[in-house]
Amino acid sequence: MTIGTRIFTLLKGRQVGTDASGNVYYEERRVRTGRRTRRWVLYRGGPVDASRVPPEWHAWLHYTTDAPLPVQNRRPWQKPHLANLTGTAGSYRPAGHDYMGGQRARATGDYEAWTPGT
Repeated sequence: MTIGTRIFTLLKGRQVGTDASGNVYYEERRVRTGRRTRRWVLYRGGPVDASRVPPEWHAWLHYTTDAPLPVQNRRPWQKPHLANLTGTAGSYRPAGHDYMGGQRARATGDYEAWTPGT
């Protein structure tokens, strides 16, 4: 976080809440006539990455809802939020990926390549 963001948050921000990861969400104290109130997030540790914002807070940050969605209304089949792991060691790598040996099983024969003119 830059010093400018820290000062702006201290002078003009009002804390709205935090998420399970420790990210803190703010909105501007002053109500602006004819304009939306600014909303922002200060990430706790790690890189500044928008994929670290859970869906409940994403909706609030983007003015889809007036208040963050409640976490306790989750369905049993819903998994906890995970940040995007693309480009990290935890990213998905299929069997044919170079880091996974670069070998994949051959096609089973149910595929027929298209050739022009047939």
